[in-house]
Amino acid sequence: MRFGINLLLWTDTLCDEYLPLLDDVKELGFDLVELPVFDLDNDANYKKWAKRLDELGLARTATAIRTADANPISSDPEIRRRGIEANKRNLDCCAMLGAEIMAGPFHSALGEFTGRGPTEDEWKWGVEAMREVAEHAEKVGVTLAIEYLNRFECYFLNTAADGARFCRDVNHPRCKMMYDTFHSHIEEKNIPAAIRALKDYLVHVHISENDRSTPGTGNVRWQETFDTLHEIGYNNTMVIEAFGLALDKLIPATKIWRRMYESERQLAADGLRFMKEEVAKRWK
Repeated sequence: MRFGINLLLWTDTLCDEYLPLLDDVKELGFDLVELPVFDLDNDANYKKWAKRLDELGLARTATAIRTADANPISSDPEIRRRGIEANKRNLDCCAMLGAEIMAGPFHSALGEFTGRGPTEDEWKWGVEAMREVAEHAEKVGVTLAIEYLNRFECYFLNTAADGARFCRDVNHPRCKMMYDTFHSHIEEKNIPAAIRALKDYLVHVHISENDRSTPGTGNVRWQETFDTLHEIGYNNTMVIEAFGLALDKLIPATKIWRRMYESERQLAADGLRFMKEEVAKRWK
């Protein structure tokens, strides 16, 4: 198992100011760092970050989102095309960073609602769009880890069953799923059943407390979570996702404006210890 931390604990923008964070991540004992890739027009910056990550020996994954102006399931074909091209460009940025996985809810626009659930047309558009994106992912050597979200942030994919069905319909080896303990805590009635539904597609896990604070200090069903991940033979990446207060791009969806922890370093250190202890109990 490899353990990581998402930089969204500190920032939603990669810039020189935050490069020293990578030294802290390494010192704390993480194997990888998860990077927000929201700026699609800064190749030189991504190459700079990749160089520093290589120097530190840190593996990396990345996260991506789509907004209303580039929504892959929009009824407007021009907007759908922008969503597809944006996802492809995101993949190019991930490749420049050396990220092996692009995770996130890039299947549809974050925080965009129609007042109803997904239609048959939206499902068809989403599948068609993701198949094209997956073909590009194959070309650049990055794997998609699609994230389902709770109903307050998204209406297209809300459960593990939704995600498994979506991957089956896309039917491409680069189209996989991730599992996020925060969203599942809200939407799933049966945690083991949810994780088992993703068994054939699961490549990435977000370890996130129910209030987005330090993992292991809240109400997520951690024993069931780790037991079932072990049961299905999961052995890839576990990444802490906890949100800081300086996330201008995500606050409209995440609604984070109060501190849930003593310090970012405390959360990272305690969260890493928690993940390692739970894995050591089960994975031999």
